[in-house]
Amino acid sequence: MSKKHVAVLMGGFSSERPVSLSSGNACADALEAEGYKITRVDVDREVARVLADLRPDVAFNALHGPFGEDGAIQGILEYLAIPYTHSGVLATALAMDKDMAKRVAQSAGIPVAPSRIVNRFDVAKGHPIDPPYVLKPVAEGSSFGIVIVREGQSNPPQFLGSDEWVYGDRVMAERYIEGRELTCAVLGDKVLDVCEIIPVGHAFYDYDSKYVPGGSKHVCPAEISLNIYQKIQTLSLRAHEVIGCRGVTRSDFRFDDRNSSEGELAWLEINTQPGMTPTSLVPDIAAQAGYSFGELLAWMVEDASCSR
Repeated sequence: MSKKHVAVLMGGFSSERPVSLSSGNACADALEAEGYKITRVDVDREVARVLADLRPDVAFNALHGPFGEDGAIQGILEYLAIPYTHSGVLATALAMDKDMAKRVAQSAGIPVAPSRIVNRFDVAKGHPIDPPYVLKPVAEGSSFGIVIVREGQSNPPQFLGSDEWVYGDRVMAERYIEGRELTCAVLGDKVLDVCEIIPVGHAFYDYDSKYVPGGSKHVCPAEISLNIYQKIQTLSLRAHEVIGCRGVTRSDFRFDDRNSSEGELAWLEINTQPGMTPTSLVPDIAAQAGYSFGELLAWMVEDASCSR
């Protein structure tokens, strides 16, 4: 039986375009090796017409950032009745808004770090919360625009009020939690392993530590107590479910175990379009569960549907 025709959607016009192109091409290569017929679609404003003409069996969504993982492209695919991978319109829109996602997660008993939403121009005038804290755009990925304000820093970053800032006026100020960066993937209704991310030569898990080879070390499974390991798995699956996600997601956590092995654990966000680049986390986590890269992607293609 011939395999499906898959349109791999990549590129787009968000700040994460280079990441998406890397993810998309890696996925297209692997799916071709699995026997699928592949069309690579560099997404632009004409994507609806392109897909209507192409009529693929499945759209594999390898887009990142606004338009790709905020419900917009998902709505187009629903309208065209083209089955697609990952989460649907509502879940992607909700997960992309860090503030709303945290509200939903917290209401489901998932521990989060205290935060508030502020206007970037107000931030430039004075600390929105007591340092240390993290400033992050409400609707960006790949660590774009993230700034850590350390304890003792007299003034907040002034560039947030300048024309250099291109990530929107709404900014989240979130209490900074010292310690370890942990992440956990969910595949459908199955929770996978927990991985620790150790940036190499970087203060935190920023853009370069994510995408430059050697920029970070992935320790999978994470070397933490069994209790915390299982708690992270439980919380990741709960976040996946309460936000209404489908396909593959990845939840990120901070864990401060400086004073005890049980420490402080906080859920940061859920990623409904995890990266699939050569340095990405989900392929590493899936490999720990016995999935090759090609098998992981094939599962995602066969899981695709509308009304997600």
